[in-house]
Amino acid sequence: MPLSPLNEAPALSAPQGVPTPQVKPPPAAQLDSVAGHKNMLQLIHLRWLAVGGQIATIAVASLVLDLPLPMPQMLEVLACLIAFNIASHLRWHEQREVSNTELFVALLVDVASLTAQLYLSGGTTNPFVFLYLLQVILSAVLLEAWSTWTIVGITTACLAGLTLLSRPLALPLDHNQGLASLYVQGLLICFVLNAILLVTFMTRIHRNLQVRDARLADMRQQAAEHEHIVRMGLLASGAAHELGTPLSTLAVILGDWRRMPEFKGNPDLLEEINDMEIQLQRCKSIVSGILLTAGETRGEESEETTLSAFLETLVQDWRLTRPHAPLAYQATFPNDLPMVADSAVRQMIDNVLDNAMEASPQGLTLQARHDGEELTLEVLDQGPGFAPGMLQQIGKPYQSSKGRLGGGLGLFLVVNVARSLGGTVSARNRPEGGAVVTLKLPLGALTLDDNTSL
Repeated sequence: MPLSPLNEAPALSAPQGVPTPQVKPPPAAQLDSVAGHKNMLQLIHLRWLAVGGQIATIAVASLVLDLPLPMPQMLEVLACLIAFNIASHLRWHEQREVSNTELFVALLVDVASLTAQLYLSGGTTNPFVFLYLLQVILSAVLLEAWSTWTIVGITTACLAGLTLLSRPLALPLDHNQGLASLYVQGLLICFVLNAILLVTFMTRIHRNLQVRDARLADMRQQAAEHEHIVRMGLLASGAAHELGTPLSTLAVILGDWRRMPEFKGNPDLLEEINDMEIQLQRCKSIVSGILLTAGETRGEESEETTLSAFLETLVQDWRLTRPHAPLAYQATFPNDLPMVADSAVRQMIDNVLDNAMEASPQGLTLQARHDGEELTLEVLDQGPGFAPGMLQQIGKPYQSSKGRLGGGLGLFLVVNVARSLGGTVSARNRPEGGAVVTLKLPLGALTLDDNTSL
């Protein structure tokens, strides 16, 4: 989409016969998998805590309480859990995306490990049986509905099975002793452990899901803005076709006037004809740029140039078509770089300059510099600056301080073209007065490699 001076464009509607563009929805599944990648790390951390907790519990039960436990079998289950967690950690580093199925399998392994340890240590008489609730709650947050209900069914079946099949745990029947009872102490430890783990890891998981939702909302907003620009591109391309004929007719008429005796002998009229031809040439350049960006080159070809030459030519052309707006140009380049003259980039910069000129007709400044990786362009004006509310709405369509219908499209187009190149646009007010709009564009999207040629 070209950035012709559309700063005060009226509200537009799609003409008849022009198809409505279809924009693909944001890849929500991809965002879910990225959030799943972060949540898988939380499960890995939780599993390491489970390993440490099991080792501590087995040590206390056998060494301090002198309870008879099937130590070899319990250590085998523990070794399997450690091996699975190591494999999960390696897989987490190698692959960024994690699906619902993988999270489901990981939780199933945790349920199986817990069931095996409970089977070997008393079944439902073991106070740590309530750790099943931790698995159910985690599944409710992390998994899809079918996976969550499957976990609920499996944990219920495991709990029921442990009432029938388990190795008894030699705990004294001292429930009436209150906190002096080993079973009651185990229940208290299990409750505190569940509470701490849930608060800690649910907070982290919730934060991951919030980041995912924020990114999804941002991508939907970008998709809507892209569709808006595509519609404007269709309309602008149609308008360019319609304007081509009258502009050519005006050029012929001005040429005829220049040769007429009534005009040749009048210097004032000749000067006005010169101004009209300059503005007409500007209009034809805008039309050509629109069609060029739309894929209709009208015979023009891309030209290989350099970054310095591109900006100097842009400044010269802008000064020529806006002779009453003083523009100072400052460039600080450690080295010049080859690039292809891009119509969209040219008109993007022109649009920022046009906005600054309207706010500061007494003069403005364009500063350019690069650090080898990023081109930074700053447009400084001497106007009243942006209102605080406008600074928060930079790049939003129809957000303008000019108070006219269609205002705000100029910077909206600038922001979206910069975003398509991987760059950013920001604005701020200067303490000494006026405003500055900063464009940052990656040089990789603008310049040519050594092996690239047109």
